[in-house]
Amino acid sequence: MAKKPAEGKRLGRGLAALIGDMDNEAQAIERARSQRRIPIEFLRPNPRNPRQDFVEKDLDDLTRSVKEKGIMNPILCRAVKDEEDSYEIIAGERRWRAAQAAGLHEVPVLIHDVNDKEALELAIIENVQRADLNALEEALGYDQLIAEFDYTQAELADVIGKSRSHVANTLRLLKLPESIKDYLKKGELTAGHARALITAENPEELARRIVEDGMTVRDAEKAGQEKEKVKEPKPKKEKDADTVALEKRLTDRLGWNVFIAPKKKGGELKIQYKSLEQLDAIIAILENQ
Repeated sequence: MAKKPAEGKRLGRGLAALIGDMDNEAQAIERARSQRRIPIEFLRPNPRNPRQDFVEKDLDDLTRSVKEKGIMNPILCRAVKDEEDSYEIIAGERRWRAAQAAGLHEVPVLIHDVNDKEALELAIIENVQRADLNALEEALGYDQLIAEFDYTQAELADVIGKSRSHVANTLRLLKLPESIKDYLKKGELTAGHARALITAENPEELARRIVEDGMTVRDAEKAGQEKEKVKEPKPKKEKDADTVALEKRLTDRLGWNVFIAPKKKGGELKIQYKSLEQLDAIIAILENQ
């Protein structure tokens, strides 16, 4: 087994050496030494795997590839505590499923001694680097690391090798309505589409349009920025000098503001009062006329 990393150590930057992205001969030799083959039944899925949806067609394609060429990249796993010959998959569950479907009896693995936090880090990073997660699964994985292990967004960005804005925008997808999340799960919307929906006035309606019309991300962004045009009130028609003079004459005579609004036929006469006492006084004047 590999040496257990120090508590709290961030594994993101050293992931390449763990999952096989080697860039020199020495690393390749080390990988070959640590790799082994075990019976396929010794492996079990990871219930915390951020990848939850396995598209049947993609799995069928991978199964055909495994039948022809075998598993090219080993499955990353860790030993199950207090259980002999039992290993939990950290990354590579899709390859394990394809190997089962292809009828393989053994699979190549890399076994690492890591804790829950480190295992989740590796699972998310490996899937993100391979683009195996849909946008919603990626967001849920980030949210799980933050909730369970007190990551900040900046720390998480450093671990997975992404920008802080990428992490923040991905997490915002969790606030979208469930109907839009379903589109993401099915792959009918990309992360770019979903980000355009976050600030849209009617995200569910826009999501439906994106799917039905096959809108590009740029088109979706433009549509998401559109606001309902507010009808501007028609400019008030200026009163003629005679009307203004009459308003002033009545205001001076009564002591209250008087407004006259001429219309095509007739018009309106309004007297403004500020208290019930003033209203009583106005009524008394009108009744005495």
